[in-house]
Amino acid sequence: MFLFKLIVRNSLRHKLRTALTMLAVTVAVLAFGMLRTMVDAWYAGVDAAAANRLITRNAISLNFFLPLSYKEKIRQVEGVSGVSCGNWFGGIYIDEKNFFANFAMDMKSFLGLYPEFMIAEQQRKALLTDRKGAVVGEKLARRFGWKIGDTVSLRGTIFPGTWEFTIRAIYKGRDKNTDETQFIFHWDYLNEKLKAMNITKAADSIGWYIVAITKPELAAEVSQRIDKLFKNSMAETFTETEKAFQMSFVSMTEAILSAVQMVSFLVIFIILAVVSNTMAMTVRERIREYTVFRSLGFEPLYIFMMIAGESLFITTAGGVLAIACTFPVVKEFGDYMSAYLPVFIVSPQTILLDAVISVAVGLLACIIPLWYTLKIKIADGLRAVA
Repeated sequence: MFLFKLIVRNSLRHKLRTALTMLAVTVAVLAFGMLRTMVDAWYAGVDAAAANRLITRNAISLNFFLPLSYKEKIRQVEGVSGVSCGNWFGGIYIDEKNFFANFAMDMKSFLGLYPEFMIAEQQRKALLTDRKGAVVGEKLARRFGWKIGDTVSLRGTIFPGTWEFTIRAIYKGRDKNTDETQFIFHWDYLNEKLKAMNITKAADSIGWYIVAITKPELAAEVSQRIDKLFKNSMAETFTETEKAFQMSFVSMTEAILSAVQMVSFLVIFIILAVVSNTMAMTVRERIREYTVFRSLGFEPLYIFMMIAGESLFITTAGGVLAIACTFPVVKEFGDYMSAYLPVFIVSPQTILLDAVISVAVGLLACIIPLWYTLKIKIADGLRAVA
Protein backbone atom coordinates (compact mmCIF):
# COMPACT_ATOMS: atom_id res chain seq x y z
CA MET A 1 0.00 0.00 0.00
CA PHE A 2 2.87 2.34 0.85
CA LEU A 3 4.49 1.62 -2.51
CA PHE A 4 1.25 2.34 -4.34
CA LYS A 5 0.82 5.68 -2.55
CA LEU A 6 4.42 6.55 -3.39
CA ILE A 7 3.86 5.72 -7.07
CA VAL A 8 0.72 7.87 -7.24
CA ARG A 9 2.40 10.81 -5.51
CA ASN A 10 5.44 10.57 -7.77
CA SER A 11 3.19 10.47 -10.83
CA LEU A 12 1.39 13.62 -9.73
CA ARG A 13 4.46 15.68 -8.91
CA HIS A 14 4.33 17.27 -12.34
CA LYS A 15 0.61 17.25 -12.93
CA LEU A 16 0.69 18.99 -16.32
CA ARG A 17 3.35 16.68 -17.76
CA THR A 18 1.56 13.61 -16.45
CA ALA A 19 -1.79 14.82 -17.78
CA LEU A 20 -0.37 15.57 -21.22
CA THR A 21 1.35 12.17 -21.39
CA MET A 22 -1.86 10.42 -20.36
CA LEU A 23 -3.73 12.38 -23.01
CA ALA A 24 -1.17 11.35 -25.63
CA VAL A 25 -1.56 7.70 -24.61
CA THR A 26 -5.36 8.05 -24.75
CA VAL A 27 -5.28 9.50 -28.27
CA ALA A 28 -2.78 6.89 -29.49
CA VAL A 29 -4.65 3.89 -28.05
CA LEU A 30 -7.97 5.29 -29.29
CA ALA A 31 -6.51 5.76 -32.77
CA PHE A 32 -5.13 2.22 -32.69
CA GLY A 33 -8.53 0.84 -31.67
CA MET A 34 -10.30 2.81 -34.40
CA LEU A 35 -7.89 1.62 -37.08
CA ARG A 36 -8.18 -2.00 -35.92
CA THR A 37 -11.99 -1.68 -35.92
CA MET A 38 -11.83 -0.33 -39.46
CA VAL A 39 -9.84 -3.39 -40.56
CA ASP A 40 -12.36 -5.65 -38.81
CA ALA A 41 -15.19 -3.82 -40.59
CA TRP A 42 -13.51 -4.52 -43.92
CA TYR A 43 -13.52 -8.23 -43.09
CA ALA A 44 -17.06 -8.22 -41.67
CA GLY A 45 -18.53 -9.84 -44.78
CA VAL A 46 -15.91 -12.59 -44.62
CA ASP A 47 -16.60 -13.24 -40.93
CA ALA A 48 -20.37 -13.31 -41.52
CA ALA A 49 -20.11 -15.88 -44.33
CA ALA A 50 -21.71 -19.24 -43.59
CA ALA A 51 -19.68 -22.42 -43.95
CA ASN A 52 -22.57 -24.27 -45.59
CA ARG A 53 -23.11 -21.80 -48.46
CA LEU A 54 -21.37 -21.71 -51.83
CA ILE A 55 -21.39 -19.07 -54.55
CA THR A 56 -21.49 -20.06 -58.21
CA ARG A 57 -20.67 -17.36 -60.75
CA ASN A 58 -19.47 -17.12 -64.34
CA ALA A 59 -15.93 -18.49 -64.66
CA ILE A 60 -14.82 -15.43 -66.64
CA SER A 61 -15.99 -12.73 -64.28
CA LEU A 62 -18.85 -11.66 -62.05
CA ASN A 63 -19.75 -9.16 -64.78
CA PHE A 64 -20.89 -11.98 -67.05
CA PHE A 65 -24.30 -13.55 -66.50
CA LEU A 66 -25.33 -17.19 -66.15
CA PRO A 67 -28.48 -18.75 -67.65
CA LEU A 68 -31.53 -19.16 -65.43
CA SER A 69 -31.71 -22.80 -66.56
CA TYR A 70 -28.69 -23.65 -64.39
CA LYS A 71 -30.81 -23.35 -61.24
CA GLU A 72 -32.59 -26.70 -61.49
CA LYS A 73 -29.44 -28.46 -62.66
CA ILE A 74 -27.51 -27.21 -59.63
CA ARG A 75 -30.36 -28.23 -57.33
CA GLN A 76 -29.97 -31.85 -58.52
CA VAL A 77 -26.24 -32.03 -57.70
CA GLU A 78 -25.46 -34.46 -54.88
CA GLY A 79 -24.82 -32.65 -51.60
CA VAL A 80 -26.91 -29.58 -52.51
CA SER A 81 -29.80 -28.80 -50.15
CA GLY A 82 -31.03 -25.51 -51.62
CA VAL A 83 -30.42 -22.96 -54.37
CA SER A 84 -31.17 -19.27 -54.73
CA CYS A 85 -30.03 -16.71 -57.26
CA GLY A 86 -29.82 -13.00 -57.85
CA ASN A 87 -28.31 -10.00 -59.60
CA TRP A 88 -26.51 -6.91 -58.47
CA PHE A 89 -28.88 -4.07 -59.38
CA GLY A 90 -26.73 -1.01 -58.77
CA GLY A 91 -29.61 1.44 -58.46
CA ILE A 92 -29.19 5.04 -57.27
CA TYR A 93 -31.51 6.61 -54.72
CA ILE A 94 -32.00 10.34 -55.53
CA ASP A 95 -28.27 11.09 -55.67
CA GLU A 96 -25.05 9.12 -56.23
CA LYS A 97 -23.85 9.96 -52.71
CA ASN A 98 -26.71 7.87 -51.27
CA PHE A 99 -24.87 4.63 -51.95
CA PHE A 100 -26.12 1.32 -50.57
CA ALA A 101 -26.06 -2.27 -51.79
CA ASN A 102 -29.21 -3.26 -53.69
CA PHE A 103 -29.94 -6.67 -55.15
CA ALA A 104 -32.62 -8.48 -57.11
CA MET A 105 -32.98 -11.90 -55.47
CA ASP A 106 -35.18 -14.96 -55.79
CA MET A 107 -36.83 -13.83 -52.57
CA LYS A 108 -38.40 -16.96 -51.08
CA SER A 109 -35.36 -19.19 -51.53
CA PHE A 110 -33.01 -16.36 -50.54
CA LEU A 111 -34.72 -15.80 -47.19
CA GLY A 112 -34.67 -19.54 -46.60
CA LEU A 113 -30.89 -19.64 -47.06
CA TYR A 114 -30.23 -16.58 -44.87
CA PRO A 115 -31.78 -17.18 -41.43
CA GLU A 116 -29.58 -14.38 -40.03
CA PHE A 117 -32.00 -11.93 -41.70
CA MET A 118 -34.75 -11.76 -39.09
CA ILE A 119 -38.14 -10.56 -40.40
CA ALA A 120 -41.49 -10.44 -38.62
CA GLU A 121 -43.81 -13.11 -39.97
CA GLN A 122 -46.51 -10.64 -41.03
CA GLN A 123 -43.95 -8.58 -42.94
CA ARG A 124 -42.52 -11.72 -44.55
CA LYS A 125 -45.95 -12.72 -45.90
CA ALA A 126 -46.58 -9.22 -47.27
CA LEU A 127 -43.15 -9.22 -48.92
CA LEU A 128 -43.59 -12.59 -50.63
CA THR A 129 -47.03 -11.69 -52.01
CA ASP A 130 -46.02 -8.33 -53.50
CA ARG A 131 -43.88 -8.52 -56.66
CA LYS A 132 -42.84 -4.89 -56.23
CA GLY A 133 -42.14 -5.41 -52.54
CA ALA A 134 -38.68 -4.90 -51.05
CA VAL A 135 -36.97 -5.73 -47.78
CA VAL A 136 -34.43 -3.31 -46.31
CA GLY A 137 -32.03 -3.48 -43.40
CA GLU A 138 -32.87 -1.68 -40.18
CA LYS A 139 -29.84 0.63 -40.42
CA LEU A 140 -30.70 1.58 -43.99
CA ALA A 141 -34.33 2.28 -43.09
CA ARG A 142 -33.20 4.43 -40.17
CA ARG A 143 -30.73 6.29 -42.39
CA PHE A 144 -33.41 7.46 -44.85
CA GLY A 145 -36.39 7.46 -42.50
CA TRP A 146 -38.16 4.69 -44.41
CA LYS A 147 -41.04 2.75 -42.91
CA ILE A 148 -43.30 -0.09 -43.95
CA GLY A 149 -45.50 0.89 -46.91
CA ASP A 150 -43.20 3.63 -48.24
CA THR A 151 -42.57 3.80 -51.98
CA VAL A 152 -38.91 4.05 -52.98
CA SER A 153 -37.65 4.85 -56.48
CA LEU A 154 -34.23 3.76 -57.70
CA ARG A 155 -32.60 4.95 -60.91
CA GLY A 156 -31.08 2.01 -62.72
CA THR A 157 -27.45 2.03 -63.87
CA ILE A 158 -26.98 -1.52 -65.10
CA PHE A 159 -30.67 -1.86 -65.92
CA PRO A 160 -31.98 1.46 -67.33
CA GLY A 161 -35.07 3.27 -66.20
CA THR A 162 -36.70 4.32 -62.95
CA TRP A 163 -37.79 1.43 -60.75
CA GLU A 164 -40.38 1.80 -58.01
CA PHE A 165 -40.58 -0.47 -54.97
CA THR A 166 -42.77 -0.69 -51.90
CA ILE A 167 -41.07 -1.44 -48.60
CA ARG A 168 -42.86 -4.47 -47.21
CA ALA A 169 -40.34 -5.65 -44.63
CA ILE A 170 -37.45 -4.40 -42.50
CA TYR A 171 -34.97 -7.02 -41.37
CA LYS A 172 -32.75 -7.11 -38.30
CA GLY A 173 -29.48 -8.96 -38.10
CA ARG A 174 -29.42 -12.05 -35.95
CA ASP A 175 -25.69 -11.59 -35.38
CA LYS A 176 -23.66 -8.46 -34.66
CA ASN A 177 -21.77 -8.79 -37.95
CA THR A 178 -24.91 -9.07 -40.10
CA ASP A 179 -25.11 -6.28 -42.67
CA GLU A 180 -28.27 -4.22 -42.01
CA THR A 181 -27.76 -1.75 -44.88
CA GLN A 182 -28.97 -3.79 -47.86
CA PHE A 183 -31.95 -3.23 -50.16
CA ILE A 184 -33.35 -6.46 -51.62
CA PHE A 185 -36.28 -6.91 -54.01
CA HIS A 186 -37.80 -9.67 -56.16
CA TRP A 187 -35.73 -10.96 -59.07
CA ASP A 188 -39.01 -11.89 -60.80
CA TYR A 189 -40.02 -8.24 -60.88
CA LEU A 190 -36.71 -7.29 -62.49
CA ASN A 191 -36.97 -10.09 -65.04
CA GLU A 192 -40.58 -9.36 -66.01
CA LYS A 193 -39.91 -5.66 -66.45
CA LEU A 194 -36.82 -6.34 -68.59
CA LYS A 195 -38.94 -8.49 -70.88
CA ALA A 196 -41.63 -5.81 -71.02
CA MET A 197 -38.95 -3.27 -71.94
CA ASN A 198 -37.73 -5.68 -74.66
CA ILE A 199 -34.25 -5.94 -73.08
CA THR A 200 -34.04 -9.63 -73.88
CA LYS A 201 -30.25 -9.93 -73.52
CA ALA A 202 -30.47 -9.28 -69.78
CA ALA A 203 -33.70 -11.24 -69.21
CA ASP A 204 -33.57 -14.76 -67.75
CA SER A 205 -29.97 -14.09 -66.70
CA ILE A 206 -28.44 -14.58 -63.29
CA GLY A 207 -25.47 -12.81 -61.71
CA TRP A 208 -24.69 -15.60 -59.25
CA TYR A 209 -26.22 -18.62 -57.57
CA ILE A 210 -26.23 -19.18 -53.82
CA VAL A 211 -25.93 -22.88 -53.10
CA ALA A 212 -26.67 -24.43 -49.71
CA ILE A 213 -24.92 -27.73 -48.99
CA THR A 214 -25.81 -30.48 -46.55
CA LYS A 215 -22.43 -30.46 -44.76
CA PRO A 216 -19.71 -27.76 -44.70
CA GLU A 217 -17.00 -30.40 -45.21
CA LEU A 218 -18.49 -31.20 -48.63
CA ALA A 219 -17.79 -27.69 -49.95
CA ALA A 220 -14.81 -28.61 -52.16
CA GLU A 221 -16.44 -31.76 -53.50
CA VAL A 222 -19.79 -30.10 -54.32
CA SER A 223 -17.99 -27.13 -55.94
CA GLN A 224 -16.15 -29.50 -58.28
CA ARG A 225 -19.37 -31.32 -59.17
CA ILE A 226 -21.15 -28.07 -60.06
CA ASP A 227 -18.28 -26.72 -62.18
CA LYS A 228 -17.84 -30.10 -63.89
CA LEU A 229 -21.54 -30.08 -64.78
CA PHE A 230 -21.12 -26.92 -66.88
CA LYS A 231 -17.64 -27.55 -68.22
CA ASN A 232 -17.27 -26.76 -71.95
CA SER A 233 -20.66 -25.01 -71.96
CA MET A 234 -21.27 -21.51 -73.32
CA ALA A 235 -21.14 -20.19 -69.75
CA GLU A 236 -18.73 -22.16 -67.57
CA THR A 237 -18.98 -21.68 -63.83
CA PHE A 238 -16.66 -21.10 -60.93
CA THR A 239 -17.89 -22.21 -57.51
CA GLU A 240 -16.32 -21.29 -54.18
CA THR A 241 -17.32 -20.94 -50.56
CA GLU A 242 -19.17 -17.81 -49.55
CA LYS A 243 -16.19 -16.86 -47.38
CA ALA A 244 -13.78 -17.14 -50.32
CA PHE A 245 -16.21 -15.15 -52.49
CA GLN A 246 -16.30 -12.32 -49.94
CA MET A 247 -12.54 -12.54 -49.49
CA SER A 248 -12.02 -11.93 -53.20
CA PHE A 249 -13.50 -8.44 -52.78
CA VAL A 250 -11.40 -7.72 -49.70
CA SER A 251 -8.23 -8.81 -51.52
CA MET A 252 -8.77 -6.01 -54.04
CA THR A 253 -8.01 -3.51 -51.27
CA GLU A 254 -5.28 -5.55 -49.58
CA ALA A 255 -2.67 -2.80 -50.08
CA ILE A 256 -4.93 -0.29 -48.31
CA LEU A 257 -5.56 -2.68 -45.42
CA SER A 258 -1.83 -3.35 -45.06
CA ALA A 259 -1.18 0.39 -44.94
CA VAL A 260 -3.88 0.88 -42.28
CA GLN A 261 -2.39 -1.92 -40.17
CA MET A 262 1.11 -0.46 -40.50
CA VAL A 263 -0.14 2.98 -39.45
CA SER A 264 -1.91 1.48 -36.41
CA PHE A 265 1.35 -0.02 -35.14
CA LEU A 266 3.31 3.11 -36.06
CA VAL A 267 1.00 5.07 -33.74
CA ILE A 268 1.97 2.74 -30.89
CA PHE A 269 5.68 3.14 -31.67
CA ILE A 270 5.31 6.93 -31.51
CA ILE A 271 3.52 6.86 -28.16
CA LEU A 272 6.19 4.49 -26.84
CA ALA A 273 8.79 7.13 -27.70
CA VAL A 274 6.71 9.84 -25.97
CA VAL A 275 6.27 7.85 -22.75
CA SER A 276 9.94 6.79 -22.79
CA ASN A 277 10.96 10.45 -22.99
CA THR A 278 8.64 11.32 -20.10
CA MET A 279 10.10 8.55 -17.92
CA ALA A 280 13.67 9.54 -18.86
CA MET A 281 12.96 13.10 -17.70
CA THR A 282 11.35 11.82 -14.51
CA VAL A 283 14.28 9.54 -13.61
CA ARG A 284 16.84 12.22 -14.39
CA GLU A 285 15.07 14.61 -12.00
CA ARG A 286 14.91 11.99 -9.22
CA ILE A 287 18.19 10.20 -9.67
CA ARG A 288 19.40 11.39 -6.26
CA GLU A 289 16.26 9.97 -4.58
CA TYR A 290 16.67 6.58 -6.24
CA THR A 291 20.36 6.57 -5.30
CA VAL A 292 19.45 7.25 -1.67
CA PHE A 293 17.11 4.26 -1.76
CA ARG A 294 19.96 2.14 -3.09
CA SER A 295 22.36 3.41 -0.42
CA LEU A 296 19.84 2.44 2.26
CA GLY A 297 19.86 -1.13 0.99
CA PHE A 298 16.68 -1.27 -1.10
CA GLU A 299 16.82 -4.04 -3.69
CA PRO A 300 16.88 -3.26 -7.46
CA LEU A 301 13.42 -4.91 -7.64
CA TYR A 302 12.01 -2.18 -5.39
CA ILE A 303 13.54 0.53 -7.57
CA PHE A 304 12.10 -1.24 -10.62
CA MET A 305 8.64 -1.32 -9.05
CA MET A 306 8.79 2.40 -8.32
CA ILE A 307 9.81 3.39 -11.85
CA ALA A 308 7.71 0.79 -13.68
CA GLY A 309 4.75 1.53 -11.42
CA GLU A 310 4.82 5.21 -12.35
CA SER A 311 5.10 4.38 -16.04
CA LEU A 312 2.26 1.86 -15.84
CA PHE A 313 0.11 4.32 -13.86
CA ILE A 314 0.35 6.81 -16.72
CA THR A 315 -0.18 4.36 -19.60
CA THR A 316 -2.92 2.27 -18.00
CA ALA A 317 -4.85 5.39 -16.99
CA GLY A 318 -4.58 6.64 -20.57
CA GLY A 319 -5.52 3.18 -21.89
CA VAL A 320 -8.61 2.93 -19.67
CA LEU A 321 -9.74 6.37 -20.80
CA ALA A 322 -9.14 5.40 -24.44
CA ILE A 323 -11.17 2.19 -24.08
CA ALA A 324 -14.00 4.13 -22.43
CA CYS A 325 -14.00 6.62 -25.32
CA THR A 326 -13.75 3.92 -28.01
CA PHE A 327 -17.38 2.81 -27.86
CA PRO A 328 -19.10 6.21 -28.32
CA VAL A 329 -16.53 7.30 -30.92
CA VAL A 330 -16.94 4.06 -32.90
CA LYS A 331 -20.73 4.39 -32.76
CA GLU A 332 -20.66 7.95 -34.12
CA PHE A 333 -18.11 7.10 -36.79
CA GLY A 334 -19.97 3.91 -37.71
CA ASP A 335 -23.24 5.82 -38.19
CA TYR A 336 -21.46 8.38 -40.37
CA MET A 337 -19.73 5.73 -42.51
CA SER A 338 -22.58 3.20 -42.56
CA ALA A 339 -22.90 3.43 -46.35
CA TYR A 340 -19.36 2.16 -46.82
CA LEU A 341 -18.71 0.20 -43.62
CA PRO A 342 -22.11 -1.29 -42.72
CA VAL A 343 -20.75 -3.37 -39.84
CA PHE A 344 -18.60 -1.16 -37.59
CA ILE A 345 -18.40 -2.58 -34.08
CA VAL A 346 -15.64 -2.90 -31.51
CA SER A 347 -14.56 -6.51 -31.09
CA PRO A 348 -13.41 -7.99 -27.75
CA GLN A 349 -10.05 -8.71 -29.41
CA THR A 350 -9.58 -4.99 -30.10
CA ILE A 351 -10.29 -4.07 -26.48
CA LEU A 352 -7.89 -6.78 -25.33
CA LEU A 353 -5.21 -5.43 -27.68
CA ASP A 354 -5.77 -1.91 -26.35
CA ALA A 355 -5.26 -3.15 -22.79
CA VAL A 356 -2.18 -5.22 -23.66
CA ILE A 357 -0.61 -2.33 -25.57
CA SER A 358 -1.20 0.08 -22.68
CA VAL A 359 0.61 -2.26 -20.29
CA ALA A 360 3.35 -3.16 -22.78
CA VAL A 361 4.13 0.50 -23.54
CA GLY A 362 4.32 1.22 -19.81
CA LEU A 363 6.81 -1.60 -19.23
CA LEU A 364 8.94 -0.93 -22.31
CA ALA A 365 9.12 2.82 -21.65
CA CYS A 366 10.83 2.32 -18.29
CA ILE A 367 13.58 -0.08 -19.42
CA ILE A 368 16.22 2.52 -20.39
CA PRO A 369 15.53 4.84 -17.39
CA LEU A 370 15.71 1.83 -15.06
CA TRP A 371 18.98 0.66 -16.62
CA TYR A 372 20.43 4.15 -16.17
CA THR A 373 19.31 4.29 -12.52
CA LEU A 374 20.87 0.94 -11.62
CA LYS A 375 24.03 1.52 -13.65
CA ILE A 376 25.06 4.82 -12.12
CA LYS A 377 27.40 4.67 -9.13
CA ILE A 378 25.90 5.69 -5.80
CA ALA A 379 28.48 8.46 -5.29
CA ASP A 380 27.81 9.88 -8.74
CA GLY A 381 24.09 9.65 -8.20
CA LEU A 382 24.28 11.58 -4.93
CA ARG A 383 26.26 14.32 -6.62
CA ALA A 384 23.85 14.52 -9.59
CA VAL A 385 21.99 17.76 -10.13
CA ALA A 386 18.56 17.53 -11.79
